[in-house]
Amino acid sequence: MFISDPLSDMIARIKNAAQRKRSKLLTPASKLRARVLDVLKDEGYIRGYELLEVPGEFPQFEIELKYFDGQPVIAEIARVSKPGRRVYSSIKDLKPIKNGLGIAILSTPKGVLSDTAAREQNVGGEVLCRVY
Repeated sequence: MFISDPLSDMIARIKNAAQRKRSKLLTPASKLRARVLDVLKDEGYIRGYELLEVPGEFPQFEIELKYFDGQPVIAEIARVSKPGRRVYSSIKDLKPIKNGLGIAILSTPKGVLSDTAAREQNVGGEVLCRVY
């Protein structure tokens, strides 16, 4: 199955699993997805993820979602930059998400970073998604 935007596919899977109160979900593995999942884990939005490799099949990530008082920690997750419309931002033009309660995930020359880490390193880039 060909997916034109793998990151949007992963975001949709996370949204759907959180709505259905699932503890874990599977998504195909890739380097970009791994870097985005690293940021989500470091910022405390997911418990973690693990690479599952079955011989003869494409590797997959098993993502463990995080809940607080029965509600998912990820209330909103949305793709910003899409294949048809790329969105780039310098660090001075990047606005806080939900007054600083959420994060933006950026693809920068220094790797995939959260907006706070990008501000510390003074580097902008492509805004991949917003998480709240």
